Amino acid sequence: MRLFGRKDEEEEAGRPGDGVAAFWAWWQEARPRLDSLVAAGTADGIEELVAPAVAAIDPGLVWEVAPGRNAAHALVVTAAGDAELRSLAHRWARAAPPADLLWEFHPSRQANPQALELTLDVGGFEFALDKLVFGLRVPRNQPRVDVTAHHPIFGELDEEARLEATLLALDWLLGEDDVARWVGEITPATFQPIDAVAAVHLPAVVADLASGYQGEEWLLLEGQTGEGASLVATARFPLRPVDHPLLDQHIEITLPYAHRDADGLPVGDSLKALRDFEERLAARLLKLRDDALLAAHLSAAGRRVVHVYADPASDAAIHAKELIVSWEEGEPRVDVGHDPAWAAVSPFLS
Repeated sequence: MRLFGRKDEEEEAGRPGDGVAAFWAWWQEARPRLDSLVAAGTADGIEELVAPAVAAIDPGLVWEVAPGRNAAHALVVTAAGDAELRSLAHRWARAAPPADLLWEFHPSRQANPQALELTLDVGGFEFALDKLVFGLRVPRNQPRVDVTAHHPIFGELDEEARLEATLLALDWLLGEDDVARWVGEITPATFQPIDAVAAVHLPAVVADLASGYQGEEWLLLEGQTGEGASLVATARFPLRPVDHPLLDQHIEITLPYAHRDADGLPVGDSLKALRDFEERLAARLLKLRDDALLAAHLSAAGRRVVHVYADPASDAAIHAKELIVSWEEGEPRVDVGHDPAWAAVSPFLS
């Protein structure tokens, strides 16, 4: 496997759609030469061709050529954990031509069935994955496993090199997206954790954890605003951008309500009206299928704020603006913005 890293270019790219379209136009022209370079194993020539084309989409994207699952080779263009770029990488993959016998395309690193047979050079030392062990801890009622990683060479490496090696190993064992979904704290250690297990067992532990979070759940949360007012929120659980990578448009619907209790929370007719509004909103979003998601809503100080994430190509924002016209308790508003990291709902992310 040949791995390539981030480019250092800082120049501004054009619009994401322009960069993606330009890449695939370039790919059609460059394909014959790429095929011959891959067949010859000429890694430097591949890098000279592919690196500028990927950097033109966005210089923060990471790419690599890896063995394919069904094709001979896979071209991976990934955000490498950068939530701001995840949707761009997935749009790149969505626009890809159909896979064939030679090439397939992925927006994230895929789990490698031969991961434990791999050996890399890390800082001049052999990093063999079959010698990697993990200490695993699943926090109570949390959809994640915290990982402490140890390898015999970690004592010879600096902290950054240990972490990079651990992250790469996790990507190969689970696939990059499942690391984002299910792995919490990652701690490379120079000593072997108590009750350490071989790396080969990590996928089974994660699969068992994931089996407990198959259905749709909502959490009811209580707290206070920065000004000390009572706050009640309801959020999906688990709530993770990696599960909805194309939903990078944030739609914030603010509904003032007239009937409130002493803590500023909705009661009576206002509570009924809010429930009715969200039922109508949910019905409209349901028609958009996977292109929109009601993520969370919170009430405090006479206002309910509803957070929706959508594919910008969908009509979700239009639906929201149409629905607020009928709101009769104060002046409602809809704010639409770009939020690929889901920063607006960061307190609710799993």
